[in-house]
Amino acid sequence: MTAVEAATERFNLIAPLLDDGLDKGRRYDLTREIAERGGVSERTLRRHISAWKEGGFEALKPKQGWERPDNRSNVDFDSIAQAAIGLRRESPSRSVADIIKILELEGAIEPGSVARSTLQRHLAAKGYASSQMRMYTSKGAAARRFKKEHRSQLWVSDIKYGPFVPAGNGRKKQIYLVVWLDNATRFIVCARFYTDQTVNSIEDSLYRAVQKFGVPEKIFVDNGKQYRSKWLSQACAKLGIKLLTSRPYHPEGKGSVERFNRTVSKFISEAVLMKPVNVSEYNELLSLWLDKYYHESPHAGNGGISPGAAFGTDKQPLKFVSANKLKDAFMHTESRKVDKTGCVSFCGSLYEAGIAHVGRKVEIRFSPTWTDEIEVISGQSEPFIAKKLVIGTNCGTRQELPDHMKATAPETSRLLTALKKTREACPASETATTFKAFWEEGHDNV
Repeated sequence: MTAVEAATERFNLIAPLLDDGLDKGRRYDLTREIAERGGVSERTLRRHISAWKEGGFEALKPKQGWERPDNRSNVDFDSIAQAAIGLRRESPSRSVADIIKILELEGAIEPGSVARSTLQRHLAAKGYASSQMRMYTSKGAAARRFKKEHRSQLWVSDIKYGPFVPAGNGRKKQIYLVVWLDNATRFIVCARFYTDQTVNSIEDSLYRAVQKFGVPEKIFVDNGKQYRSKWLSQACAKLGIKLLTSRPYHPEGKGSVERFNRTVSKFISEAVLMKPVNVSEYNELLSLWLDKYYHESPHAGNGGISPGAAFGTDKQPLKFVSANKLKDAFMHTESRKVDKTGCVSFCGSLYEAGIAHVGRKVEIRFSPTWTDEIEVISGQSEPFIAKKLVIGTNCGTRQELPDHMKATAPETSRLLTALKKTREACPASETATTFKAFWEEGHDNV
């Protein structure tokens, strides 16, 4: 193989990674996939990318005098490849390193005579690379494009690393874009920038989407910890949404939203020219770009129809819920125990639950955006609102017992009366006998 051919092969490997629109998470996953498929290390890929940026195609050429190891005449790579294919067919998940080890132990090749990348290349050329074999295994399948028939049948979500905004003292802070995309029409039901990528950002964006466009049948999210939350599972169950989650390191099912993330990179490059100073200004510009550009532009996924037109003309009715049901679905729940002062502790603050609930385990419901009040549910009693405890100059007024816990005023002490009756039933003897008296009288049995 010539140096030009080697440089071409290296460029083909790193070409997908040269897209400036890739976010950090997607670039990491793609690097791992390419490294596994090409039989090279991630470090090698990064080195090739650095060389390309510094010197272009010429920098990818190997040093002068370089020769591909498999050109050596003393190694029969055709036979070795056939033996490796047999081992790969026995166990499709068997790694190239293990295949080489087996061949060395069986005496088919000399130890160290075959490089892992060389054998990987030969297996890929014959259709037996690990990524190619994965298509035929039960746990993996070839990723195909799919599209739902009607709007709101499936919403897909993703988080994209955004630009940086001033954070004071000359520092900058990165912001993050949370996207919810309708799979059938490629319409963006919600896209907003946030200062973090926590579950609170997911909650706020989904709440806005459901409030404006109704409840979808299904949502599809990745395996990030922001989406693997107890709250999201409960919210979907209450609203009747089926929650679908992608397998770790397999984002193929989110191709539509990944494609939008590459498109929105163009918006970011335009937005930075406006020099926004905070998240709110970025969101204003994003809303303008979505309404007047993205939603009105022809989309290849819709056969040339714009996302706005596709979503607006779809005959599938939108399913809305009442404000109270929507609020209830997005409330978070936790368990707490009421202390001896009638308070529950939550997020570093005390909330007054009342003396009547001392020692009980209660359920509290709250919204992360408003923690001045929480809702307390105790047993079969009606839920009530508990406010933060305000410590005053005194302990306040003593709380009276409820009427059902009060008793009539006693006329006497039942304890002392019972002791008196016991003493009267068993009177004590009038005289007492001492051993000293017996001793002085000289009794023999003392």
